Amino acid sequence: MKKYILSIILFAFTLFANAAQIGNWKCYMAYNDITDVQKGGNKLYVLASKNLYYYNTNDNSINTFDKINGMNDCNVDYIAWCQNAKRLIIIYENGNIDILDNNDNIYNISDYKDKSLTVNKSINGIDIIGDYAYMSTGFGIVKIDMKSLEICDTYNLGFGVNYMYIDDSNIYAASEEKGGIYTANLSSNLLDPNSWKYHSSYVPNNKTINPEYLSIIQSINPDGPKYNYFHYSKYYDNALYTCGGYFASGENDFLRPGTIQVLRNGEWQIFQDGLEKITGYDYQDINCFAIDPTDNKRVFAGGRTGLYEFYDGNLKNYFNQDNSILEGAVSGSIVLGNDYVLINGITFDNDGNLWILNSQAKNNSIIKMDKQNNMTSHSKKELFTDNYSMPNMISPMIDSRNLLWFTNNHWSCPALICYNPANDALKVYKTFINQDNKDVNVIQGVRCVTEDNNKNLWIGTYVGPLMLKASDLSQDSPNFIQIKVPRNDGTNFADYLLSGIDITYIAIDGGGRKWFGTNGNGVYLISEDNNTQIEHFMTKNSPLLSDNIKSISINHETGEVFFSTDNGLCSYMSDATMPYEEMTKDNVYAYPNPVTPDYTGNITIVGLSYNSDVKITTANGSLVHSGVSNGGTFVWDGNDMNGNRVASGVYNVVTSKSDGSKGTVCKVAVIN
Repeated sequence: MKKYILSIILFAFTLFANAAQIGNWKCYMAYNDITDVQKGGNKLYVLASKNLYYYNTNDNSINTFDKINGMNDCNVDYIAWCQNAKRLIIIYENGNIDILDNNDNIYNISDYKDKSLTVNKSINGIDIIGDYAYMSTGFGIVKIDMKSLEICDTYNLGFGVNYMYIDDSNIYAASEEKGGIYTANLSSNLLDPNSWKYHSSYVPNNKTINPEYLSIIQSINPDGPKYNYFHYSKYYDNALYTCGGYFASGENDFLRPGTIQVLRNGEWQIFQDGLEKITGYDYQDINCFAIDPTDNKRVFAGGRTGLYEFYDGNLKNYFNQDNSILEGAVSGSIVLGNDYVLINGITFDNDGNLWILNSQAKNNSIIKMDKQNNMTSHSKKELFTDNYSMPNMISPMIDSRNLLWFTNNHWSCPALICYNPANDALKVYKTFINQDNKDVNVIQGVRCVTEDNNKNLWIGTYVGPLMLKASDLSQDSPNFIQIKVPRNDGTNFADYLLSGIDITYIAIDGGGRKWFGTNGNGVYLISEDNNTQIEHFMTKNSPLLSDNIKSISINHETGEVFFSTDNGLCSYMSDATMPYEEMTKDNVYAYPNPVTPDYTGNITIVGLSYNSDVKITTANGSLVHSGVSNGGTFVWDGNDMNGNRVASGVYNVVTSKSDGSKGTVCKVAVIN
């Protein structure tokens, strides 16, 4: 038997031994903008794009840190090396503190972040003196013992401190706010603000990076995106396309550089930026994009400053109100210029036409661009509020019926819209009555819309998800379903699914399950029948980077689910993939295979049909385990039906379709 197992190790199944394990998380962090380098022993610790890594000068290795491998937060503001303690202090922008030792162990000090204070808790800098780190804050100085890993003193001076220093007998606090440098004798009561006296005028302390360290680091940085900006994403043709956002009328008012980044085969392609030098107008706040289904090198993008056409990552055309029927946003009675041509939603139809939503425009709302880039207006009066088109039309999609759906995410006119290109007909849903004839008070806006595997529509709102049944689409005033989830507490009571939760994005996986992204509540995974909460990922119970989810994309071949957040991009390897119509020996396989003695995770079988039956049997046909696939994936924990680890051997994975018709058989070797 052992010889047979070893021969299988050499078989083609080993191609899949290193496939990602279900349940694994991954972060995709930027390390482009270097703001600090600290030397600790043989390592250069680098703060770049608010993320951390080090370069080992002994072996030329690079090691990155994130929430997957020990860090306790995101967005690092300051780092400093304490030579006495042989430790690096890491200060996050929210006041959380990590301490990293020379063996890569990380210790958390959350006291400052968690402490409720009435003073200004902002952090302005960090200085190391002896065994201590001194944190300059908006109210004074916080002293941290780098050896005992605790906050040991807090000096509330009543004013903001930018930096501090110590000489033989005195401590100094430099305050730009107070316009001076204040000092106290080290033997005095430093906790008493009266012990601190004016010393001299304020002098800025402009810290610089050691040029020798910087020259080393600039030539070697970890792989990753250029920017840590992720707003909307889409997995298409074996690549993850993303854009950075972020201005949107009535929702977000801050600006962000134009950003489009594509992850393909582990490498990032950064679309041409700095386009204001070419167009003459701001290149900022790219909120949406659409990939040409006939040529994936051709990508259109829109946001605050009009419509852009890229080819292979480089700008090909730029459209604004000077050279097209696109219009600037109306503000009062004024039509703004090309820095405010609001295109927050675009999508291709099945014929290769690009549909463009021109928000807050005076005349045009829906525009079609053909393959030759000719634009025609399909504007409708129902899409206008006050004297301009709806302010924030987003989330366009062409459904299985070739209908164009989108939403208006704005308090002035919360709406779900359906446009039929075939007959130029429009429906606008502004009132949302549920199946109990209760008004769902959608007053802030409608976030998103998507179609599930049964052709029903799912709508994300600020007060929870709604469903519009496929059978009700022809009705003028249909009921929007708020799914009722039984309490299963011995009563007949039920609760509306995720009621009161701000739903920002909805994605459907290969198993028909719903991934709900939220504003402030992380991610929910709900079963296909809508009755079971399978997962609820938040920053406090998972490596999720933020509880504020901007979009969700799924690689249906592998099951990897990507979460775009306001703190960056991360992913989770789920247990559902897109099902196959037919199960053959070419597409059904198990991984890892063989299962080695040191492996304790799940064994995954992929390439299955929807809800297929799976049986794991021994070589002589004895049943070991059975179940039903999630879409095209089945997960086996390696145990028998009694929960015991199976013995070494070769096991058959016998599959059949949900209708009982025969599937195929693959094999998996287990070595204990």
